[in-house]
Amino acid sequence: MSYPEYKDLHAKVAFITGGGSGIGAGFVRAFAQQGVKVAFVSLSQEPGDELCDEIEKETGNRPYFIACDITNLAALRTAIQKTQSHFGAISILVNNAARDTRHDIENFSEDDWDTAMHTNLRPHFFTAQAILPDMKKLGHGSIINLGSNSSILGLAGYASYVTAKAGIIGLTKALAREVGVHNIRANSLIPGWVMTERQKKLWATPEAIEECLEQQCLKTTISVEDIAHSALFLASDASAMITGQALIVDGGRV
Repeated sequence: MSYPEYKDLHAKVAFITGGGSGIGAGFVRAFAQQGVKVAFVSLSQEPGDELCDEIEKETGNRPYFIACDITNLAALRTAIQKTQSHFGAISILVNNAARDTRHDIENFSEDDWDTAMHTNLRPHFFTAQAILPDMKKLGHGSIINLGSNSSILGLAGYASYVTAKAGIIGLTKALAREVGVHNIRANSLIPGWVMTERQKKLWATPEAIEECLEQQCLKTTISVEDIAHSALFLASDASAMITGQALIVDGGRV
C-alpha cells in the first residue's frame, strides 16, 4: 500500500500498542514507510518478529518490537523505557491495543470487567503519562487514541468494550485540554468495522457484512489501510491545529 508522503514524520519516534496484528500492524507498516522510527508492543513474540522482518525487507527500516502484556503497567512502562533507550525521545503515541471480546450482561463477572478495562482503556492514560515528559522536552507531540464507532452506535454484545471506547473519547478531550499548552495534541481515531483477519475469522459473515453496508453511506468495507491513512494525518503537521477531536472513519454508518 502506498501512502502520501509526510516529510515531517521522517526520523520521528513512534510508540504503538497492539502493533503485532490487524489495524496495529497496518500502523507499524505505514509509519515505517514514512521513515519513522517505530516501536511497538504486542503479546506474541513470533508474529512481532515476523512483522519486523517483513517491514525491514520492504522498507529497509526495521521496527523495534517488545513483547508485552499491556495490562501489566510495569511491563508497559519498561517497554517505553526500552524504546527511549533504543530510539530516543518519543513524539508520536498510538494507543491501539484492544480486545473486542463478545459477552452478554448476565454472565460477565467483576474480574471480566476489570480485565476489559485494563486492556481497552487504562493503558491509554498510563502510556500518555509515561511519554509526556518526552513530548514536553521536544516541544511537540501527537497522541492518537483508538476508539470505536460501537460506542457511538451503542452496539450490543460487548458492553464492556463499548464502555471503554466511549471513555477513550472523554480521556482524549481531557488530555488535549491539559497538554495543549505544551504544543502536544491528542485526538481519537474512531474506526468502523475494519475487515481484519480476526474479524473475518470470527464475525464477518456475508450476512453481517451486508447488514453493515446497508447502514453505511459508502457501500464498501473498511480496510486497515483506510485507518492507517488517518493515523498518519493525525500524527503529522498536516493536522497541526487539530486536537481534542474524534475522527470517525466508518463509511458514514448510521
